[in-house]
Amino acid sequence: MNAKKDRLGADDALALAQTVNVIHSMRGTRVTTLNLRTDSVNDELLRKLMVGPTGNLRAPVLRKGKTLVVGFNEQVYQDLFG
Repeated sequence: MNAKKDRLGADDALALAQTVNVIHSMRGTRVTTLNLRTDSVNDELLRKLMVGPTGNLRAPVLRKGKTLVVGFNEQVYQDLFG
């Protein structure tokens, strides 16, 4: 999907989060990992981790199976994707 053409808002981001088990969110050097099956997670936290200041889903976003990666951190990408 081309994020420049198809903008995903906060509601779309929350819907996407419901389809995965783990979310890795990176902002700068800070990495937050949530296991949606075991961690206590609410919509406000998911919005904070997944939605940018424009109100749209942050980029880049990658999905591998039941894992969603939001943002970029070279070490996390190496760990997850080899």
